[in-house]
Amino acid sequence: MVGRSLGRLAAAIVMASVIVGLVAWFGTPSVDDVQARVEAQAAAHKVPVLAPDQVPNVLALAVVATEDERFYSHHGIDLPGLLRSMIDDARFGCLCEGGSTLTEQLMKEVYLKGSDQGLNKPVDMALAFKVESVISKPRILADWLTLAPTGPTLYGAGPAACAYFGKPLAELDLSEYALLAGLPQSPVGDEPRAHPQAALRRRGVVLDSMVSEHYITRAEADAAQAAPLLPPSAGLC
Repeated sequence: MVGRSLGRLAAAIVMASVIVGLVAWFGTPSVDDVQARVEAQAAAHKVPVLAPDQVPNVLALAVVATEDERFYSHHGIDLPGLLRSMIDDARFGCLCEGGSTLTEQLMKEVYLKGSDQGLNKPVDMALAFKVESVISKPRILADWLTLAPTGPTLYGAGPAACAYFGKPLAELDLSEYALLAGLPQSPVGDEPRAHPQAALRRRGVVLDSMVSEHYITRAEADAAQAAPLLPPSAGLC
Protein backbone atom coordinates (compact mmCIF):
# COMPACT_ATOMS: atom_id res chain seq x y z
CA MET A 1 0.00 0.00 0.00
CA VAL A 2 2.78 2.39 0.87
CA GLY A 3 4.47 1.68 -2.47
CA ARG A 4 1.24 2.36 -4.37
CA SER A 5 0.63 5.59 -2.49
CA LEU A 6 4.13 6.80 -3.24
CA GLY A 7 3.68 5.79 -6.87
CA ARG A 8 0.48 7.80 -7.17
CA LEU A 9 2.13 10.71 -5.40
CA ALA A 10 5.07 10.56 -7.80
CA ALA A 11 2.74 10.46 -10.82
CA ALA A 12 0.76 13.44 -9.53
CA ILE A 13 3.93 15.38 -8.90
CA VAL A 14 5.24 14.63 -12.39
CA MET A 15 1.96 15.68 -14.03
CA ALA A 16 1.76 18.90 -12.03
CA SER A 17 5.40 19.64 -12.78
CA VAL A 18 4.85 19.17 -16.52
CA ILE A 19 1.88 21.55 -16.54
CA VAL A 20 3.64 24.19 -14.47
CA GLY A 21 6.81 23.72 -16.52
CA LEU A 22 5.00 24.35 -19.79
CA VAL A 23 3.47 27.52 -18.42
CA ALA A 24 6.87 28.65 -17.13
CA TRP A 25 8.59 27.82 -20.44
CA PHE A 26 6.32 30.02 -22.50
CA GLY A 27 6.18 32.72 -19.86
CA THR A 28 9.92 33.19 -19.37
CA PRO A 29 12.21 35.42 -21.41
CA SER A 30 15.06 34.48 -23.69
CA VAL A 31 18.36 33.79 -21.95
CA ASP A 32 20.55 35.18 -24.73
CA ASP A 33 21.78 37.85 -22.31
CA VAL A 34 22.92 35.37 -19.66
CA GLN A 35 26.63 36.06 -20.08
CA ALA A 36 26.10 39.80 -19.93
CA ARG A 37 24.17 39.32 -16.70
CA VAL A 38 26.96 37.19 -15.21
CA GLU A 39 29.52 39.84 -16.13
CA ALA A 40 27.40 42.60 -14.61
CA GLN A 41 26.98 40.69 -11.35
CA ALA A 42 30.69 39.85 -11.24
CA ALA A 43 31.48 43.54 -11.71
CA ALA A 44 29.13 44.38 -8.84
CA HIS A 45 31.03 41.92 -6.63
CA LYS A 46 34.35 43.23 -7.98
CA VAL A 47 35.50 39.76 -9.06
CA PRO A 48 36.95 38.59 -12.40
CA VAL A 49 34.85 36.30 -14.58
CA LEU A 50 36.52 32.90 -14.83
CA ALA A 51 37.05 31.45 -18.28
CA PRO A 52 36.21 27.74 -18.62
CA ASP A 53 39.88 26.86 -19.08
CA GLN A 54 40.69 28.62 -15.79
CA VAL A 55 38.64 26.11 -13.79
CA PRO A 56 40.96 23.36 -12.52
CA ASN A 57 39.62 19.89 -13.23
CA VAL A 58 39.90 18.79 -9.60
CA LEU A 59 37.83 21.78 -8.46
CA ALA A 60 35.22 21.07 -11.15
CA LEU A 61 34.93 17.46 -9.99
CA ALA A 62 34.69 18.53 -6.33
CA VAL A 63 31.84 20.94 -7.10
CA VAL A 64 29.96 18.47 -9.29
CA ALA A 65 30.30 15.65 -6.76
CA THR A 66 28.99 17.88 -3.98
CA GLU A 67 26.39 20.08 -5.65
CA ASP A 68 25.11 18.29 -8.75
CA GLU A 69 26.33 14.74 -9.38
CA ARG A 70 24.52 14.44 -12.73
CA PHE A 71 25.64 17.85 -14.01
CA TYR A 72 27.35 16.50 -17.10
CA SER A 73 24.42 14.29 -18.12
CA HIS A 74 21.28 16.39 -17.49
CA HIS A 75 20.00 19.31 -19.55
CA GLY A 76 19.66 21.85 -16.77
CA ILE A 77 17.11 19.92 -14.71
CA ASP A 78 17.95 16.78 -12.74
CA LEU A 79 14.60 15.00 -12.93
CA PRO A 80 15.51 12.00 -10.71
CA GLY A 81 16.94 14.31 -8.06
CA LEU A 82 13.99 16.69 -8.29
CA LEU A 83 11.45 13.90 -8.02
CA ARG A 84 13.25 12.38 -5.05
CA SER A 85 13.38 15.70 -3.21
CA MET A 86 9.72 16.48 -3.92
CA ILE A 87 8.57 13.06 -2.68
CA ASP A 88 10.69 13.39 0.46
CA ASP A 89 9.37 16.90 1.10
CA ALA A 90 5.79 15.66 0.70
CA ARG A 91 6.41 12.67 2.98
CA PHE A 92 8.00 14.71 5.75
CA GLY A 93 5.89 17.85 5.34
CA CYS A 94 8.79 20.21 4.86
CA LEU A 95 11.00 21.86 2.26
CA CYS A 96 13.96 19.78 3.41
CA GLU A 97 15.71 19.15 0.11
CA GLY A 98 16.72 21.53 -2.61
CA GLY A 99 17.12 19.43 -5.74
CA SER A 100 18.54 22.40 -7.67
CA THR A 101 21.19 21.80 -10.31
CA LEU A 102 24.21 24.03 -10.75
CA THR A 103 22.48 25.49 -13.80
CA GLU A 104 19.37 26.31 -11.78
CA GLN A 105 21.49 27.88 -9.04
CA LEU A 106 23.15 30.12 -11.62
CA MET A 107 19.78 31.13 -13.10
CA LYS A 108 18.46 31.91 -9.63
CA GLU A 109 21.33 34.33 -9.06
CA VAL A 110 21.34 36.14 -12.39
CA TYR A 111 17.61 36.22 -13.21
CA LEU A 112 15.67 35.75 -9.96
CA LYS A 113 17.57 37.91 -7.46
CA GLY A 114 18.73 34.88 -5.48
CA SER A 115 15.32 33.33 -4.75
CA ASP A 116 13.75 30.21 -6.24
CA GLN A 117 10.91 29.99 -3.75
CA GLY A 118 7.25 29.62 -4.69
CA LEU A 119 6.44 30.40 -8.31
CA ASN A 120 10.09 31.26 -8.94
CA LYS A 121 10.96 27.55 -8.88
CA PRO A 122 9.30 26.56 -12.19
CA VAL A 123 10.64 29.77 -13.75
CA ASP A 124 14.11 28.82 -12.55
CA MET A 125 13.76 25.36 -14.07
CA ALA A 126 12.57 26.72 -17.41
CA LEU A 127 15.45 29.18 -17.55
CA ALA A 128 17.93 26.43 -16.67
CA PHE A 129 16.63 24.24 -19.48
CA LYS A 130 16.82 27.12 -21.94
CA VAL A 131 20.29 28.29 -21.00
CA GLU A 132 21.93 24.93 -21.66
CA SER A 133 21.20 25.52 -25.35
CA VAL A 134 22.92 28.92 -25.18
CA ILE A 135 26.13 28.31 -23.22
CA SER A 136 28.20 25.18 -22.59
CA LYS A 137 28.56 23.11 -19.43
CA PRO A 138 32.14 24.37 -18.83
CA ARG A 139 30.90 27.96 -19.22
CA ILE A 140 28.05 27.35 -16.77
CA LEU A 141 30.43 25.88 -14.21
CA ALA A 142 32.91 28.74 -14.66
CA ASP A 143 30.12 31.28 -14.21
CA TRP A 144 28.85 29.48 -11.13
CA LEU A 145 32.33 29.51 -9.60
CA THR A 146 32.69 33.19 -10.49
CA LEU A 147 29.58 34.21 -8.54
CA ALA A 148 29.58 31.60 -5.77
CA PRO A 149 29.71 33.07 -2.24
CA THR A 150 32.89 31.88 -0.53
CA GLY A 151 32.82 33.93 2.65
CA PRO A 152 30.70 36.47 4.51
CA THR A 153 31.67 39.21 2.03
CA LEU A 154 33.69 37.18 -0.48
CA TYR A 155 32.63 35.90 -3.89
CA GLY A 156 34.29 33.66 -6.43
CA ALA A 157 36.69 30.73 -6.31
CA GLY A 158 39.63 32.81 -7.56
CA PRO A 159 39.44 35.52 -4.88
CA ALA A 160 38.84 32.83 -2.24
CA ALA A 161 42.01 30.96 -3.27
CA CYS A 162 44.00 34.14 -2.75
CA ALA A 163 42.26 35.09 0.49
CA TYR A 164 42.50 31.71 2.21
CA PHE A 165 45.64 30.17 0.73
CA GLY A 166 47.65 33.06 -0.74
CA LYS A 167 47.91 31.23 -4.06
CA PRO A 168 46.30 31.47 -7.50
CA LEU A 169 43.41 29.07 -8.11
CA ALA A 170 45.50 26.93 -10.48
CA GLU A 171 48.09 26.16 -7.78
CA LEU A 172 45.90 24.62 -5.07
CA ASP A 173 45.90 20.98 -4.00
CA LEU A 174 43.04 18.52 -3.46
CA SER A 175 42.40 19.51 0.16
CA GLU A 176 42.22 23.19 -0.79
CA TYR A 177 39.92 22.61 -3.76
CA ALA A 178 37.65 20.52 -1.52
CA LEU A 179 37.44 23.36 0.99
CA LEU A 180 36.51 25.86 -1.72
CA ALA A 181 33.92 23.52 -3.25
CA GLY A 182 32.17 23.19 0.10
CA LEU A 183 31.94 26.87 0.97
CA PRO A 184 29.03 28.08 -1.23
CA GLN A 185 26.43 26.06 0.68
CA SER A 186 27.21 27.92 3.90
CA PRO A 187 29.80 30.66 3.25
CA VAL A 188 29.34 32.19 6.70
CA GLY A 189 28.90 29.09 8.86
CA ASP A 190 31.75 27.21 7.19
CA GLU A 191 34.17 30.12 6.82
CA PRO A 192 37.48 28.45 7.72
CA ARG A 193 39.04 31.27 9.73
CA ALA A 194 35.99 31.91 11.91
CA HIS A 195 34.63 28.34 12.05
CA PRO A 196 37.52 25.90 11.46
CA GLN A 197 35.75 22.82 12.83
CA ALA A 198 32.71 23.38 10.64
CA ALA A 199 34.98 23.97 7.65
CA LEU A 200 36.85 20.71 8.38
CA ARG A 201 33.58 18.79 8.51
CA ARG A 202 32.38 20.36 5.28
CA ARG A 203 35.69 19.61 3.56
CA GLY A 204 35.27 15.99 4.63
CA VAL A 205 31.77 15.88 3.13
CA VAL A 206 33.15 17.09 -0.21
CA LEU A 207 35.97 14.54 -0.17
CA ASP A 208 33.55 11.74 0.71
CA SER A 209 31.33 12.80 -2.20
CA MET A 210 34.30 12.68 -4.54
CA VAL A 211 35.08 9.15 -3.36
CA SER A 212 31.43 8.12 -3.88
CA GLU A 213 31.59 9.41 -7.45
CA HIS A 214 34.91 7.56 -8.00
CA TYR A 215 36.78 10.79 -8.75
CA ILE A 216 39.40 10.08 -6.07
CA THR A 217 40.39 7.11 -3.92
CA ARG A 218 39.66 6.74 -0.23
CA ALA A 219 43.41 7.00 0.45
CA GLU A 220 43.57 10.31 -1.43
CA ALA A 221 40.56 11.60 0.50
CA ASP A 222 42.03 10.58 3.86
CA ALA A 223 45.33 12.27 3.04
CA ALA A 224 43.57 15.46 1.96
CA GLN A 225 41.40 15.50 5.08
CA ALA A 226 44.52 15.14 7.24
CA ALA A 227 46.10 18.23 5.64
CA PRO A 228 46.07 21.55 7.52
CA LEU A 229 42.92 23.55 6.89
CA LEU A 230 44.76 26.79 6.13
CA PRO A 231 48.42 27.81 5.83
CA PRO A 232 49.97 29.60 8.84
CA SER A 233 49.78 32.83 6.86
CA ALA A 234 48.44 33.74 3.47
CA GLY A 235 49.49 36.86 1.62
CA LEU A 236 47.80 38.30 -1.42
CA CYS A 237 48.33 36.54 -4.74
